[in-house]
Order: sequence, then structure tokens, then C-alpha cells
Amino acid sequence: MAPSEHNKDFVDWFRQSSPYIHAHRGRVLVLGFAGEALRSPGFPGLIHDIALLSGLGMRLVLVPGARPQIEERLRLRKARMRIVNGLRITDAAALECVKDAAGNVRIEIEALLSMGLANSPMAGARIRVVSGNHVTARPLGVLDGIDYQHTGEVRRVDAAAIGRHLDNGSIVLIPPLGYSPTGEVFNLNAVDVASAVAVALDADKLIYLNEGRPGGRRGRTPGSLLPGEVEALLQRRRSLPEDQVRILREAARASRAGVGRVHILDRHEDGALLRELFTRDGAGLLVTREPYEQTRQARIDDVGGILELIEPLERAGTLVKRSRERLEQEVEHFQVAERDGSIIACAALYPFARERMGELACLAVHPDYRGQGRGEQMLAQIEQQAREAGLERIFVLSTRTSHWFRERGFVPAGVEQLPGRRRDLYNWQRRSKVFVKTL
Repeated sequence: MAPSEHNKDFVDWFRQSSPYIHAHRGRVLVLGFAGEALRSPGFPGLIHDIALLSGLGMRLVLVPGARPQIEERLRLRKARMRIVNGLRITDAAALECVKDAAGNVRIEIEALLSMGLANSPMAGARIRVVSGNHVTARPLGVLDGIDYQHTGEVRRVDAAAIGRHLDNGSIVLIPPLGYSPTGEVFNLNAVDVASAVAVALDADKLIYLNEGRPGGRRGRTPGSLLPGEVEALLQRRRSLPEDQVRILREAARASRAGVGRVHILDRHEDGALLRELFTRDGAGLLVTREPYEQTRQARIDDVGGILELIEPLERAGTLVKRSRERLEQEVEHFQVAERDGSIIACAALYPFARERMGELACLAVHPDYRGQGRGEQMLAQIEQQAREAGLERIFVLSTRTSHWFRERGFVPAGVEQLPGRRRDLYNWQRRSKVFVKTL
């Protein structure tokens, strides 16, 4: 690729990411990742991405796990941590390993975030990292006759203290440890801690860097799930690893508890964090209470997005040119597909009640989403709208997409079959072909 093409790609990407940069500034993001991440050759790159997010004004809370670090120390001491029903039993010897490992993880992350070498991605970063006893915990206790000893669960998160650190521009680091009012220390699951912290802070985003592909399916297309759909996924895919099940369950719980969006990313994919935050399609699985993509009635503030979508097709002669004024007057006839705040498809229905016919007009799909069924979805939406309005047939005037409509049940018709008012407005110079479909 020529240098000028590289420059154009960069400029285009940077311009397209600017709405996300504005949207994320000042937002609270809780990032959870396993201890395996620290041992990966790609971990410095993740630290660089975290530093970039901080520089762009995001308020960051990091919740690292420490499982491999703990297990290494247990082996060195010839001790072991038993796991029963997916939960670890932390005895006194294991607790010493937990504290040692959690401290080491914290120091490693602080050291990497303190780098500022010239000619490196961290140059000039000057990041402050704060940690502390922000999580109060209680013992898990005895379950089914098993005493889990120093394994605990989150009781309370000091959101006010964390918020003050974030207000001062610091990154807050929360290790997988909890403290009790009696001075005890408990071993916590980092996934649970990240969820509890995000809920307590009313975070805008909770992001899990998963050690496996989100949802456990190779080649899965990035998408979104509602909390109820997460439960259905877990019912269908009972063979998922326990750590992935835990992440999915906590994602659904955090979403229901008010966290704006929960993202589950493949930790092994370089740059996944940046792609998820600064591109429309993201890089992983999104859990949210609101649909990430929806088809709905157009509103007046959608006119700009519709214009941006249809103008290239108007220049190519595929669609008849519409002015902004005309669109504003006719916007109630439009249905749009919205994906993360952007209009990616549209179509309009103009009813002719006396003839029980309707005109399908201005069907358009963004180039990035063609060939994925969006056109069929918009057509189905218009057909349903027409049926609800008591129409029996819909027609379309086309110059360049005749085969697409014929493949979907439209048949050729003459101009004389158009409703009278529409026949009077027919543009004989454009010579559009008429196609009709019976509903």
C-alpha cells in the first residue's frame, strides 16, 4: 500500500473514531483481566492501550486476577489449593501465597504504568496509580459441609473513595483481596470483584478480557446479548469452561444492576480493547439492557444520518435525490436500522389508502453492512407496516436494482397499475421500472 493510502486510512479511522473519543471522555471504565495476561508477551501492549485511554480522559479502574501467580507460589511451597464445586478453599498457607501473588501483580502493573521512556508509547504519560483497602469482604463460610476458610465474597465497595481517586486523575488498581472490619484478609475472585466495583461506581462500562473467545465459539461474529439472552446461551452451551461461565453470569448481573455496557473481549487479540471502544462494530461480545442494534420509526434527528446514507446512492442514480427539507417533512414515513447510534439502513413507506397500495421507497443499506441481510430486514419491516395499515400490495420504482426486488417476490408491472396520484408524478425521463408485490 502506498504511503498516501496509509495516511488516508489513518485519517479516515481517526475521524470515524472521534465521536467515540468524545463520548468516552470522563466516563468510568472498569477493566478486569486474569493473571495470565501479565505473563503474556502482549501485556506491555495492553498497558500502552490503558495509558492511551487514560490520556483520552477515561476514568479507569483495573481489577487484575492472580491465579497463575498464586499457583506458582503454592507449588514452590509444596502446598495446594483445593477446588470444590468451582470454588477454591483458601487455608492459612494458601492465603500467604494469595497475598504474596496479589502484591507482586500490583507492583508489576504499577511499574509498567510508570514507564515514560522517550520514543515509546508511554512517553510523557505520567500516570498515577492508586490502590488500597477499597473492598470489604466476608467469609464464604461453610457450604454443603465444606469450610472455604479464607475464601470470601464482596460485602461492600468504597465507591466514594475510589471516586475521589478518579477525580484526581489517578488509575485505581483493585487487587482480588477483601478486608473485614476484624482485620482479616480474604481471597476473592477477580471476576466478582470487577462486577461489584462496576455496580458500586455505576460505571459506564465494565470490560472483561477473557482468556477464551467470548461465548466459547470459534469464529463468532462480534455481537450483543441482552441479560436474558446470556442465561439462554448458558443453558444451550453447558460445556463452557467455568471461568467463561462466571464472566457471562457476572456480565448479565452487572448489566441488570445498572452498568451501562459490559464488554467481553478475547484477551489474545491485539488491540481488541481499542477496537471495541472506538469502532462501531467493536471486537467482542456486548451485554447490555438496551438493544445494540434496532429497527424503529425514524425521528426528526435521524434526518442527517439518513441523508449521509442515501447521498452516495443518489449520486450514482440508484435513488431519486431528496432534499433535507423534503426528508424533514416526510420523516414519519421512514423506518431506520440504528447500530450504536448510527443509521446503517433505511426504507420508507408511502401509503395510498384508497387503492390499498403502498410505495416502498428509499431502501438503502450502509456499504459496511451489505450482504448481511439488512435489506431483507428493512423490507420485512415495511411489509409488516403495510399489513398493519390495511394495504394489500406494495410497489417499488427501480432503475438499477430490479433483480434484487424480483428475487424477493416483486413482479414487473406497468405504469398504469400505479395509484392515480403516483402515476401523475411518474418521471418519464428517469424511466424507472415498476414492480409490485402482493402481501
